[in-house]
Amino acid sequence: MESPKPELTSRCHVVALPYPGRGHINPMMNLCKLLCSKSPDILITFVVTEEWFSFISSENKPANVRFRTIPNVIPSELVRAKDFPAFIVAVLTKMEAPFEELLDRLELPAKAIIVDTYMAWTVEVGKRRNIPVASLWTMSASVLSIFLNFNLLVENQHFPADLSEQGNELVDYIPGLTPIHLADLPTIFYGNGLQTLHLALDCVSSVPKAQYLLFTSVYELEFQVIDAFKAKLPFPVYAIGPSIPYLDLKEISSTTNNPDGPDYFQWLDLQPKGSVLYVSLGSFLSVSAAQMDEIVAGVQESGVRYLWVSRGDSSRFKDCYGGQGLVISWSDQLRVLCHSSVGGFWTHCGWNSTLEAIYAGVPMLTFPIFWDQIPNSKQILEDWKIGCRVKKNKVGEHLVMREEIAELVRKFMDFESNDGKEMRRRARKVQETCQTAIAKGGSSDLNLDSFIKDISERHTH
Repeated sequence: MESPKPELTSRCHVVALPYPGRGHINPMMNLCKLLCSKSPDILITFVVTEEWFSFISSENKPANVRFRTIPNVIPSELVRAKDFPAFIVAVLTKMEAPFEELLDRLELPAKAIIVDTYMAWTVEVGKRRNIPVASLWTMSASVLSIFLNFNLLVENQHFPADLSEQGNELVDYIPGLTPIHLADLPTIFYGNGLQTLHLALDCVSSVPKAQYLLFTSVYELEFQVIDAFKAKLPFPVYAIGPSIPYLDLKEISSTTNNPDGPDYFQWLDLQPKGSVLYVSLGSFLSVSAAQMDEIVAGVQESGVRYLWVSRGDSSRFKDCYGGQGLVISWSDQLRVLCHSSVGGFWTHCGWNSTLEAIYAGVPMLTFPIFWDQIPNSKQILEDWKIGCRVKKNKVGEHLVMREEIAELVRKFMDFESNDGKEMRRRARKVQETCQTAIAKGGSSDLNLDSFIKDISERHTH
């Protein structure tokens, strides 16, 4: 169940505790890989539930990252997507005791704990044990500013809000944010999202009690809001992103030269440069069956080539096979986005997917569904101007019909139009910003160095 015991001498030992969800575990592991690539003396104990260990134990990781497990304190019958509030409550109330017991069993004292912000109780655990805690925020820095300044929404009578009347009102007082429509705030501020709002606010209230704040974002992408945090918080704030698996890209040679590579890469190799629309609507929540039928028909009718990741029922794609497109159940997403034949990304706007598209320089066709995906779409469209929106900003459920989708997809993938050329120019510019940040001497590179120096030299008393 547990990784072999590594050498423990003269190591800077860090404990990493991600929130038990794929969109949180991945950026935490990517951060750990970055730390290990920087410092061979670092030892990371990566703590997951037994369930998640069974999912990720065989995945590629550095030798100085070892897994440790805690019991599955969350009922097995609790399906995250169907009972999200109950799942969050279980994470916030059932994991603390077994985590503390695990800390007691570790052979080497921890110099620091890197914890997902949503595991808020860990800040108190660190305080009791005199171990500094770094809070890792796996969404955009802008979204954290919205949460930590919730009181301003109340004071300005923007909470609670009636989006049917107030949706177009501008919120222009959140520190570091460009003006944002009320309807572009995270879905947790209205409708069904209100069930978990108090839990999220409780979690983010732990941030000022930590000793470090880490963003998976890139400083230059959100410098105004990150600067606002630096001015407000009395401890180091580091943007270390993008916390995506770009190190893995360098380890594996091009699939073009690898005959054993996945079939979908061989298909991509045969397509013209920039001609393929990559479609992936995330792994957590999806759209209604009726809307999915319209999306499938619309993309098919557009005549545009596509590579489509469909994790569920693929029967609706039965008429879609052939030269125009390929439907697969899983993809190595970052490698796909970096493939020369991919010219656009239809995305639900999860933060990790957004960062991967930025890294690859691929424009986005945004179809946000839930939570922070809505403000992420706003940043893509309005702040960075590297995408188009599928859904109009209307309150409530409404279908986007296939004819509208087909026309939009054709327009989005048109490289020759002035709009298409300008959008792709901006996407390349944002990509360069990202690549500069992670290069030697870039903002993310220097921030990682500073964080490692901080935790290595910090002495507990």
